[in-house]
Amino acid sequence: MSNNTPLVYGGHDDGKRSVRSAMWRGMKKRCPQCGKGHIFKGYTKIKDQCEECGLVLSGHEADDGPPYFTMLIAGHAIIPLMLEWKRHFHPPVGLQLLVSLTLLGLAIWWLLPVTKGALIGIQWANRMHGFSDHPDEDIEDSLRAEEPSR
Repeated sequence: MSNNTPLVYGGHDDGKRSVRSAMWRGMKKRCPQCGKGHIFKGYTKIKDQCEECGLVLSGHEADDGPPYFTMLIAGHAIIPLMLEWKRHFHPPVGLQLLVSLTLLGLAIWWLLPVTKGALIGIQWANRMHGFSDHPDEDIEDSLRAEEPSR
């Protein structure tokens, strides 16, 4: 991307964005807008902007969501398998710990950037946090302003 490319804050369109395609692109660790540029510059470190379309990625707020969903998914996948393995084969406790912790660690290692990318895709599609169409506009703030006070 050249230095003359303007910063793009939310997207090129004012229409509805597809949550499904943005989430899928994020899960593939690609830009939720163009699907071509990479969003990570490290394991889970987000780039400041997409090198292909110029989408500013630095405004995302994934926070604790990706680790939570990663543990939820990995735990629900690995623990039932380990319980069935124990019920049918009765392995020694040391072997159970070795296998289950290894599988859980590998699942978490693989899933964390996938869930973070998916969450960033969802935020982009819904114009949340730093992904609104205008850099000084926050959709969530405007929604809160419309709530009636009690």
